[in-house]
Amino acid sequence: MNFLAHIYLSGNDDLVTIGNFIADGIKGKKYLKYQGGIQKGILIHRWIDSYTDSHPIVKQSTKRLHAKYGHYSGVIVDILYDHFLAKNWKQYHTQDLESYVQDFYTLLNENHELLTSRIQKMMVPMIAQNWLASYATLDGIATVLYNMNIRIKKRVPMDEAIEDLKEHYEAFEEEFTTFFKELEVFVTLKMKEIKV
Repeated sequence: MNFLAHIYLSGNDDLVTIGNFIADGIKGKKYLKYQGGIQKGILIHRWIDSYTDSHPIVKQSTKRLHAKYGHYSGVIVDILYDHFLAKNWKQYHTQDLESYVQDFYTLLNENHELLTSRIQKMMVPMIAQNWLASYATLDGIATVLYNMNIRIKKRVPMDEAIEDLKEHYEAFEEEFTTFFKELEVFVTLKMKEIKV
């Protein structure tokens, strides 16, 4: 899953949300140096990634892209799934998407010292360009894929995946919707298990 899904799946706990958001930059047991809520968020992030990567529905989505994008097909599916979460946001949350993401940006600014240096740098363009709200539109996803293509030094034509999204839109959306219900149940159970 990509940024928006990780944030959403953190629930209402600010520290869990921060931990989930910064988790990619925290390797191995380095998470233990953080306070409890952030530790919990990091662990939840890892479990979400592991569950997602091994799920047969997600594998079905990535298989559709694999011939053209290789191992980057998983990254692309993460982005496409965030599109469907953003597009259908009202089905998942009572707060409108724009207000929700603005609250999240405020949370980042108010807890700047808890963020990794990578996240501190990344949040500047993220907030300025409002990445999270832009996921709701095809133009927004096209921009994300274009920027990812530059980041990976054009090893694969990731920006072209917007055409794959358009071609298989209903199939991707159906796969996301079914998978995400299962993921929400999984995360709810894991949240109760964690003792930090």
